Amino acid sequence: MASTMEAQRTAGLGVDTRGQIWRRILRNRKAVAGAILLAVIALAAIFADYITVHDPYTQNLRNRLQPPSSDHWLGTDQFGRDMFSRIVYGARISLRVGFISVGIALLAGGTMGLLAGYYGGWLETIFMRLVDILLALPSFLLALAIVSTLGPSLTNVMIAVGIAYIPAFARVMRSAVLAVRQLDYVTAALAAGASDLRIMVRHVVPNALNPIIVQATLSLANAILAAAALSFLGMGAQPPTPEWGSMLNSARSFIRTAHHVVTYPGLAIMITVLCLNLLGDGLRDALDPRWKG
Repeated sequence: MASTMEAQRTAGLGVDTRGQIWRRILRNRKAVAGAILLAVIALAAIFADYITVHDPYTQNLRNRLQPPSSDHWLGTDQFGRDMFSRIVYGARISLRVGFISVGIALLAGGTMGLLAGYYGGWLETIFMRLVDILLALPSFLLALAIVSTLGPSLTNVMIAVGIAYIPAFARVMRSAVLAVRQLDYVTAALAAGASDLRIMVRHVVPNALNPIIVQATLSLANAILAAAALSFLGMGAQPPTPEWGSMLNSARSFIRTAHHVVTYPGLAIMITVLCLNLLGDGLRDALDPRWKG
């Protein structure tokens, strides 16, 4: 038992080390600021029905392209729809797209990296060469090619972005598994006759999660940005869905006469991606082994 606890501390995942990690996260201003901003955005998305007054789909052509006012806090768009309501409801879509895309990449890429790192041999060769093929294409162009093949829709965007980010998770998981597999408690479990599945689930995966958590946070920001870009190109959410990229696309011709219709959706994308990057940077600093005592 003592040797197992010592090995866990060596891997950076002992009880004391977890407390140190949390203290480092709380002391990191970037991580705290990113977490607070992300919490505000998530709460606004969850309680959008209660914090908005106007329906995001209701049109009123008499009030089209109105500037911000007491009735419409962020003004109205070219169809007279309330911009504040559409941006708040758009947070639901963007966060859902980001989480589902990253979930697809994490499940597929993480499984590939786990099996490749644990078993090695021909399985590692096949998976890593497949990852190399995917890495040969820029992730956004790969996502664009996939969604062009499947057809423009929000569901296809999530699938395409998820597939495009599989290589990053596969490589990170493989590297983490290769490091964990050499530790004493994995060797002890093998000597005790534990099955490969039990070792992977109970010992390898929990101790390889630190870099995966950081990768997931940073990939979430990139996935939201990529989904907005695909929607801006007309390959993602279709009007009248209140998705930020689609809102920018439909309102770009009014940028000179009513800049608020593109300014506020753009700010929503920027702030969301910024807070996720701040959180990811803070987690990376806290979980980096070079920072551990």
